Amino acid sequence: MTRGRPRDTAIEGRLLAAAAEELRHGGYDGLSIDRVADRAGVAKTTLYRRWASKAELVVALITTMREEVPFEPSDDPRADLTRLVSTIAAGLASTPTSLVADLAAAAARDPRVGESVRALWSERHRAVTAVVAKAQQAGVVLDHVAPAVLVDQLVGPLYYRLLVTGEPLTPEYARTLVVSVLGPEESP
Repeated sequence: MTRGRPRDTAIEGRLLAAAAEELRHGGYDGLSIDRVADRAGVAKTTLYRRWASKAELVVALITTMREEVPFEPSDDPRADLTRLVSTIAAGLASTPTSLVADLAAAAARDPRVGESVRALWSERHRAVTAVVAKAQQAGVVLDHVAPAVLVDQLVGPLYYRLLVTGEPLTPEYARTLVVSVLGPEESP
């Protein structure tokens, strides 16, 4: 027999949405557990039952953001990489720059957030690196560069453009980036 009320599955979604909104307004340093709970319409203890700290809450939010960029490799590595870079660019373009900057800063300052962010992205990085390696074997990508470095060359410029130059992350830029790293697609 279960005691108490059944768990409301919508609460976690409301808490994460509230945390994202709070991060947009005040950044990582200004994130308040009290305001997140108030915004989600729950008691602070409800939040703490799910995440013991602000860092854990942010890691959960980052996990959700990562899940919004699915990566399912196909038999066409060029199309896979183009789709991935375009999807990441679109996601970054729709996220406030200050939020991305705050999350990067939090990952650099808070070892728990940093470790979690790296762990979340390491699986994705391995999957994309495997696609690049497959593309190298197929002759689609030059094989004189390590696959992990090519992945950095595909994704790194998106963050550079977002955080440093402020230039737009357009679909055209994402396609141009893939061509600049992979070379032009050969005609049949």
